[in-house]
Amino acid sequence: MSKLLDPKVVMAIKDLSLAAKTVVDGFMTGLNKSALKGPGLEFSQYRSYQPGDDLRWLDWKMYGRSDRYYIRESEVETSISVRFVIDASASMNHEDGNFKKIDYAKYLVASLAYLAHLQGDAIGLYVFQDEGFYSLASKQDFQHLSRMFYQLENIKAGGSFTKPIYYKDLYSASKGRELLIFITDLYEENGELLQLLDTFNALKNEVIVFHLMGKNELDLDFKAYSELEDLETGKTVKIDVKTAKKDYQEKLNEHLNGLRMKLLDRNIYYRMISMAEPLDQALRDFLNQRKKQRI
Repeated sequence: MSKLLDPKVVMAIKDLSLAAKTVVDGFMTGLNKSALKGPGLEFSQYRSYQPGDDLRWLDWKMYGRSDRYYIRESEVETSISVRFVIDASASMNHEDGNFKKIDYAKYLVASLAYLAHLQGDAIGLYVFQDEGFYSLASKQDFQHLSRMFYQLENIKAGGSFTKPIYYKDLYSASKGRELLIFITDLYEENGELLQLLDTFNALKNEVIVFHLMGKNELDLDFKAYSELEDLETGKTVKIDVKTAKKDYQEKLNEHLNGLRMKLLDRNIYYRMISMAEPLDQALRDFLNQRKKQRI
């Protein structure tokens, strides 16, 4: 594993844009560069420039040779919108390894957004929390990426998850081919997250769910603590780790398998990520699902 992808190393970099670049550069070092299909790497044909065409897709080399303006048509066709949705409810304040789930989520989204930007994709951000959600519409330019980094740096988890009445607002933001990436701990009280995923499904776009869990959650390793608190409801439960561990592991595995099957039934890609894991698997998942959008 590259040390550059270790979450402890990544989160020691306080500048989110620098951290994202460090992660992606480290990821690409061991990756076949042909797997990255950014602007200019896929090409089918030129066509003459028409008023209103995006000037970013002009081929200046062709202009130099022919003194005429041409558009690289394949680049327009392969660019998509990638919308990142972050669960910023209070349960994302769960801490393990000296950082919280919401911290891992921010650095993960920053890295994925930077990689998507390199692909020539438009990127958008949606933060779900309390009475609604914050949104940053999808765009494809470096200034927009910088705005996203700024918004990510200022996210603070708290409160309950967004109420289902606001899910309909996602429809108005949906434009053309999209990849929706949802980063969450999948903590829910009344099926609200599955209802959100059904809304995603109705948009008929590719969906990835990255399910964040602390290693201490997976191993039931809370040191000397004998009482655990629900970060969203404030309820507490007493546990005896030594006697509860086996039963806990069985129920956790049953829960995770149930989640995986529910998402599979919805044709949604699911990946459980431990906060102790490096970021490269999520980046690979993104590239693999991204390829489906070109078909």
